[in-house]
Amino acid sequence: MFITQAFAQDAAAQGATGFGSGLEMLFLFAPLMVVWYFFLIRPQRQQMKKREETLSSIRRGDQVVLGGGIVGKVAKVIDDKELDVEIGDGVKVRVLRAYVAEVRVKGEPVKADAAS
Repeated sequence: MFITQAFAQDAAAQGATGFGSGLEMLFLFAPLMVVWYFFLIRPQRQQMKKREETLSSIRRGDQVVLGGGIVGKVAKVIDDKELDVEIGDGVKVRVLRAYVAEVRVKGEPVKADAAS
């Protein structure tokens, strides 16, 4: 006869496979969650904190790049959320701090030319 009989497994056999109890699953996933935290969540939080510090320390005279790629110089800090940025001679735009992509040059006095 070519047909074999199939028997159902009992609950004790299922527990012996290693994936039966919730405690065993916890032991498998706990190290994964620790690795996930140190490689993904923690660095992302550090980057967000650094960006918030950079945006909050913007002052008049800083050269900034806006979200659309426009480069300008901060003419006036209006409040905690808005800036006046000069993008050309006499052309000022009012922007939100959140849309500042990067701060290129902090406001520093212009250096005197060594040849003069």
